[in-house]
Amino acid sequence: MQGKVIVVTGALGALGKVVAETAQSRGARVAGIDHAPAQIPATPDSIEIGGVDLSDAVQAKTAVEAAANHFGRLDGLINIAGGFAFETVGDGDTATWQRMHALNVLTALNTSRAALPHLAASRAGRIVNIGAMGALQAGSGMGPYAASKAGVHRLTEALASEWKGKVTVNAVLPSIIDTKANRADMPKADFAKWVTPQELTEVILFLASDAASGITGALIPVGGRV
Repeated sequence: MQGKVIVVTGALGALGKVVAETAQSRGARVAGIDHAPAQIPATPDSIEIGGVDLSDAVQAKTAVEAAANHFGRLDGLINIAGGFAFETVGDGDTATWQRMHALNVLTALNTSRAALPHLAASRAGRIVNIGAMGALQAGSGMGPYAASKAGVHRLTEALASEWKGKVTVNAVLPSIIDTKANRADMPKADFAKWVTPQELTEVILFLASDAASGITGALIPVGGRV
């Protein structure tokens, strides 16, 4: 990560914070984009761009351009921004499906489109998306979320094909991530089986590194011990 300029969306969330902090600790300069307000002032090595709705293409492009202008270039984009909903198909609401599509697919699509010209100018342009193991075979109540994450999988493959030789595009597919929110939602679960944010971060940053130059279009399960 030394010397890389990395954009992390959802940077103020549980996973995004770990990714951004770990990347910085390994020498990267990081632009964090989030819907929440920015928390710290910009420095030569980092910038937070808050209050951004990445499901809006104009806002996504403005945020990415702000990051590129701050650092002078971009080498990697890690699309973490997203959301989750548990709702059965029969008892659910169409609005939930639309919200999941906006939070998970459109955020990654819009940010990737905005970043790709900058990433193609890098000698090692990288995009890493967050898919889901639960999108490989959806269980009861997982329809809206799984459908949206399946869209992220297909977006990853399409971009990898379209930008082959210029930018690598891959996705990690976590199971349940061990976060405070997930523990609160599932207090009787065996947390030791879940993948930790740091474990997932290691795979994400590998895919964003020079060492992963030969990998593109991959959907990599990171299932912890489930």
